[in-house]
Amino acid sequence: MQNGKNSQNGNKTNSPDAVNDGIILEMRETKVHFKMDAGLLKAVDGVSLVLRKGGTLGIVGESGCGKSVTASAIFRTLPSYAKITGDILLYEKNGQRLDQPINITKLNPVGPEIRSIRGGNIAMVFQEPMKAFSPIHTIGNQIIEAIRLHVESDERKARRIAIDALGLVGISSPEQRIDEYPHQLSGGMRQRAMIAMALSCKPAILIADEPTTALDVTVQAQVLDLINKLKTEINTSVIYITHDLGVIAETSDDVAVMYLGKVVEYCDVDSLFHNPRHPYTRALLRSIPTADKQRKGRFDSIRGTVPYPMNLPERCGFYDRCDLAEAGLCDKTAAPMVEAAPGHLVRCFKVESYMAKEVV
Repeated sequence: MQNGKNSQNGNKTNSPDAVNDGIILEMRETKVHFKMDAGLLKAVDGVSLVLRKGGTLGIVGESGCGKSVTASAIFRTLPSYAKITGDILLYEKNGQRLDQPINITKLNPVGPEIRSIRGGNIAMVFQEPMKAFSPIHTIGNQIIEAIRLHVESDERKARRIAIDALGLVGISSPEQRIDEYPHQLSGGMRQRAMIAMALSCKPAILIADEPTTALDVTVQAQVLDLINKLKTEINTSVIYITHDLGVIAETSDDVAVMYLGKVVEYCDVDSLFHNPRHPYTRALLRSIPTADKQRKGRFDSIRGTVPYPMNLPERCGFYDRCDLAEAGLCDKTAAPMVEAAPGHLVRCFKVESYMAKEVV
């Protein structure tokens, strides 16, 4: 993997050279907490990641692990009662490298600066396009609005850009479709229209949050191929948020496995699939359906569920579900992040003994 070990740890990019090191976005110990009546909900609890120019970062984990909240933190679309701390650094704006990165966490979430970044420099493909599109406006009106805000103020020129974008994502008869409402399009077409809106302003970063959810297998493959193709054509860096390891295998350069608001394993995609080090990662890989498992009528699963991230004891978050958990060690304090191999980070007390086990 060309991204190598320098892309694995946000703390390794804290030097002034980070600006010139091909990094376009960096998260440093980012936390998103929600103060609730019952206590403090730690949805994201100290995440450090980097995204390189033209690269693809996959963030994977079960529902409730903090993936989508991480994406919302970058996009600054968190609810008003969320508290965000740490740093999210943007090293490029409007195609230009910045002398000093913009710290997104310090911006007013409804201010002009973040609004100029959101949609223009960072775009997002949401999980459910029917909720992302307004039902009372045509898809064309909504795409044109984004283009006029970030790229071209002239309405006729913006409309032409929108039509070209719809055609680029494979929507037939874009001159007609541009004046249709979301409910007039199929699920796959709405997802394509959302991708068109996200990419119409040629963003430097595209966040795809479960972009293939609720789509049939054929349309899933088309959407992934489309994003990969457009990524190459306009040199966009991509963050995939997904629970599907198949999507990660097809799309990503580097992978962050999240569990209970923390990154528990961080490495290049080849290392993740050929030499996983964390018990949770290995359990996820074992749970992937295969033809051999189907013949035997046996599918592996991870026992239990992800705990609710509120008022938890200070210990390894995977303790109750882990086959390697050791009382007196794993239940006494939070597990540290260690470098199990060059550029391969693992949050586990038992990583050395785990390395001796047979690889999945």
